[in-house]
Amino acid sequence: MSKGAGERTLFDRRRAGVRAMMTGQVGVDKKPFIERVADIARRNGKDVAVCHVGDMMYKEAPDVVAGRILDLPRSRLDALRRSVFKDILRIAEKADHVLVNTHATFRWKHGLFPAFDHDQIMALDVDLFMTLVDNVDAVHERLTREHDLRHSLKDILVWREEEVLATEVISTIIRGHGRFFIVARGVEHDMAECVYRLMFEPRRKKVYPSFPMSHVMDLPAVLAEIDGFRDALASHFITFDPGDLDEKRLPSLAAAAHKRGERKLLVEVHGRTMEFGVEEVMAIETDIDSQIVARDFKLIDQSDMIVSYVPELPSGKPGLSSGVERELQHAYETTKEVYVVWKPKAEPSPFVTKSATVVVRSVEELLKLFAEKNYIRGETSFGKRDVPRQRGRHG
Repeated sequence: MSKGAGERTLFDRRRAGVRAMMTGQVGVDKKPFIERVADIARRNGKDVAVCHVGDMMYKEAPDVVAGRILDLPRSRLDALRRSVFKDILRIAEKADHVLVNTHATFRWKHGLFPAFDHDQIMALDVDLFMTLVDNVDAVHERLTREHDLRHSLKDILVWREEEVLATEVISTIIRGHGRFFIVARGVEHDMAECVYRLMFEPRRKKVYPSFPMSHVMDLPAVLAEIDGFRDALASHFITFDPGDLDEKRLPSLAAAAHKRGERKLLVEVHGRTMEFGVEEVMAIETDIDSQIVARDFKLIDQSDMIVSYVPELPSGKPGLSSGVERELQHAYETTKEVYVVWKPKAEPSPFVTKSATVVVRSVEELLKLFAEKNYIRGETSFGKRDVPRQRGRHG
């Protein structure tokens, strides 16, 4: 039986090469991230043509003042975008591989409107759609530093959800289920490598690392174990690590400031001291929590398997958080492979073993199992990370 258009893979295509598109809200700073991905590809012998739609539009309209292109009438803005995408289509015909940097939506004086034309996206025949996301405080810092754009923290959360949803809808319509991915900036070197693997190593397994975080933050030895586990998976797989976003930190700091009777909160972001209103941060806590849960489940959905690490706490009890338990259950119910590294001496509960494909006692044992299943090749010991791990939120 022949495959439908939505069921094709990169290996079924008649044309050679990969065509990928990355979206992201204003302030997420996609350009240097995408250039990093292209550099990794070129070092691996793959020539990637990078098309930054915004830059190309400004080049097409030299009379437009930098940062003001969205102030143009919709008719001219749409015409500029169509002209640029015609250029991209010509580039794609000649290039080995293409990575397009664009937005899926804009919210401006014209209201909310699409940043793409369906017929041109169809003609580009994109293989892989991705949305780059980052912490709300990080996006806010860039917006205040690089853009003259009035906004609230709530705006940033809304824009992000709109960008994710619109890109996923485009991907589902054009390429079918399974070719859209949310990618967190995280430690930039690692996530750029992740995008490279998504583009050029589609048969490499995609993994969601699951681990407790919030209630082990004061246990450096346990944190080191967890970081070693995360690094081991990242060295072998495409990993969608929930700890690469740390948005729970901001409401926690605001709550502590509120208890002290403070109205302003000072937080260091990208080396700058940023001021946030305590009430504004506390007002978006529910939105942040909701997006964390929804996003983490999406990260599981876009993975092939979940691998959970349960450490032993100094008390001897299992470091098993409610967040990890919910993730294991979600992965099990969506028929993912579920692996658990269980470190405590006590036996795991039936709630863990029932949802797990396999329970092992160490990361080394896990890697040996993956080698036997031909999921990985080569070294199966712990690797070291070039860039220190960022402390993420979880559990």
